[in-house]
This record gives sequence, C-alpha cells and structure tokens, in this order.
Amino acid sequence: MSDAFKLGLAGLGTVGTGVLRLLDDNADLLAARAGRPIEVVAVSARTRGRDRGIDLSGYQWCDDPADLAQVEGLDAVIEVMGGTDGPALDLARASLSAGRSVVTANKAMIATHGFELAQAAEAAGAALLFEAAVCAGTPILQTMRDGLSANRIDRIEGILNGTSNYILSAMERSGEDFGETLAEAQRLGYAEADPALDVDGGDAAHKLAILAALGFGLRPDFAGVEVNGIRDVRAADIAQAERLGYKIRLVAMADLVDRPGEAPALLQRVRPCLLPADHLLAGIDGPTNAVLTLGDQSGPILIQGAGAGSAATASGIVADVVALARGQARAPLAVPAGQLAVAERADSGAREARYYLRFVVADRPGVLAELAAAMRDARVSIQSLIQEGEGVDPEAGGIMVALTTHRAPARNIRDALARLQGSQSIVEPPLSMPILQD
Repeated sequence: MSDAFKLGLAGLGTVGTGVLRLLDDNADLLAARAGRPIEVVAVSARTRGRDRGIDLSGYQWCDDPADLAQVEGLDAVIEVMGGTDGPALDLARASLSAGRSVVTANKAMIATHGFELAQAAEAAGAALLFEAAVCAGTPILQTMRDGLSANRIDRIEGILNGTSNYILSAMERSGEDFGETLAEAQRLGYAEADPALDVDGGDAAHKLAILAALGFGLRPDFAGVEVNGIRDVRAADIAQAERLGYKIRLVAMADLVDRPGEAPALLQRVRPCLLPADHLLAGIDGPTNAVLTLGDQSGPILIQGAGAGSAATASGIVADVVALARGQARAPLAVPAGQLAVAERADSGAREARYYLRFVVADRPGVLAELAAAMRDARVSIQSLIQEGEGVDPEAGGIMVALTTHRAPARNIRDALARLQGSQSIVEPPLSMPILQD
C-alpha cells in the first residue's frame, strides 16, 4: 500500500471532531477504498484546551489556522471553521498558494469566492473540493459534476435548508404558527439560537449559487440570488394551501432564460412556494434536503438525504478526501475556471406563474372591491378568492383573505401589491407565493 495521505484540519467543532471520529472508526475501510492510509497530522482551532471529547495529543497544533498551509508533508487541508471571509478564506488561499489541496464544507465561502479559489487551485495544480457544502453527505455535487456530465441542465429546483423545511413540515402537523414552531425547533436542536441564515433563505441561497455554477458552467453569483424566507408564512396559509391541493415549501430555483440574439440570462430565486401535492419536492418532509435537476437527456433526477449534522457533513468531507487520495479530483466547478461564463441576471419580473396572495384586511365593506380593483389595474386575473370567517388578528380586527391568480408576470403581481401600499384596509403586509407546476 502507498504512503499515507496526510491531512491538516482547521476547525474542531461538531463537524471537525466528527471528521476525526469517522477517519478513526472507518480507517481500514477508507484505506482500502483510497488505496492508502488516511491520517490527520495537524489541527487548529480557536481554543486549544477545550474538552472536545476526543484525544488531540497525537496531532501537531497550529494556533493560526493559516499555518497549516506550511506544515511539512501535508497533502491536503480540511477547512470546517465556516465564515465567508476571515480565517477560513485566509487558510484556503494560503493552502492553494502552497500547492496544498483544500476540502471544505464552507458554502458561504464557495458561493462568494469560489471562482477565485478555483483559479488558484488550477494555477497551483491543487484541488478544491466541497461536496459537503451542499446537502452535507448527500452526493449531489458529484452527481452533477460526473453522473450528469452528458446532459445540458435546463433547470434546478431544491429544498436546500433543513431547518426551514422542518419548520414548515411541523406547522403542517401541529397547526401552530411560525413563532411557536421555531421555538420548538430550537429546543429540539433543529434550529440555531439565531436562525436568520436558515429561515430568511441565506443558507439556501449560498447552496443554490453553487449548484447553478456547476449545473450551467458559470461563475458563482451569490449576489444575484433573489431571496425571501419563511417568517411570514402562517399556519392559516398552510391550511389554505392544503385545501387547494398544495404544500408550502421553501424552494431554491435556478434556470437559464433564453434571449433571442443574446446569451441566456441566469435566474436564481429562493422563496416559499406552493407545490402541487404530486410534485417531486412536495413530499420532502422534516430536515431533509433534496435537489431536482432536469437534464435534456436524463429527464428529472431527484436526490434527497440528510442536509446537515455532524455525521452527514463528515461523510461528505471524507468522501472528498478519499477522491483526493485516489487522485480523482476534477475541476472545482466542473469545467476549467477559464471557461466559466459570466451570465447576466435575468429579469425576474418577466417570469410568469400563478400566484397565491394572502391579505389580512379590516373587516368592513368595500375591502374585496379594493383588492379586485388593484388586481384589475395591474392586469392580474383572479382565479379564486377565499375570505376566512375567523379573524387572524383580533386586536386589529383583521380577517384573512386569500386569492389565487391566473398566470401573470411577476412584475404585474408586484404592481398590484404596490397599488395597495398605504391602504387603510390592509392590516399587515401581504404575502405573495408563486404556485409551481410539475
């Protein structure tokens, strides 16, 4: 068997210690699959003396993570510190400059700096692998990079944040509103103390930017993702959607929009949507992640699995390490960095869909006529309208009115809602969600 494949590891939280345990527990299996032993020789973290429930005495310690790039004999560095910039980015840059390959689960860093790091890796003859950055141990990036390499990817849809999906699924079961369900998710460990990155859509947007880059041969454009989270979704919306035959999910979507005489433009969105009950993503329950790709040859391919957690993330990281030890690394973003295109951002206002619109309005005559007039003036055709008998805001005297529209451009929907701004009849800001078709 060949000499050991030697690693440095930066970050000793739940994921970092999970990587160490996995490498130890499955050492013989991994050595057989990699064709050589895999061993960590140096580590770094913010606090050296903290009890992590694992023996660190056999590893060289680096106070500064960037120093791992210079440890003699390392083949690769694993980064699991997190963060868009700061020490994580410093370590990645230093490691690649030194010709050391980098394995990371850092979705924010790859979504923001992935093109720069891919260039650095290729210039140094090193590898940059990040399977665990999207869907943890579920091998979606490998599938897109290799298994679907014969396809033109026409569309990507995904449920990319387990916390948001857990909350929406729990609201379906309990009938409780967002605030109560979030508190329970935090108590059970499904949501962070500060859940903003999850429930406001930022985490899913990072992952979508990476998927779109790999799927369409583009430079990642995280700043171009339009993002809406789930904070404003009520239990009443979920119940109404179910009556209409739909489920509400936070869906990440990307596709290229054809423009005659010009290169296609990229449309990337993360927002809550109504999915038909038979849609492939509608049955994704709890903290599960799923990605649905539509290839021109393969047709729809759905991959689902655990999207977070120490064990699942460690699985994705170590799978990348095994690929490196075998010498199987590919171009980080599926094609050489010099061939990655820069796509213009598509005008999302032109995208047509049916919509679900929810209003909380004052319980007085003329309100429905006001809503209908705003829709008419914005050239939005109403398909159905439901007025709930029970108030959803007793103190303000508000009642819930939900309507669905016929297909309309998003800009028309925005225009209709803008016409209602400042109305004394509207008790709180309305909620708008597209209805996705199969």
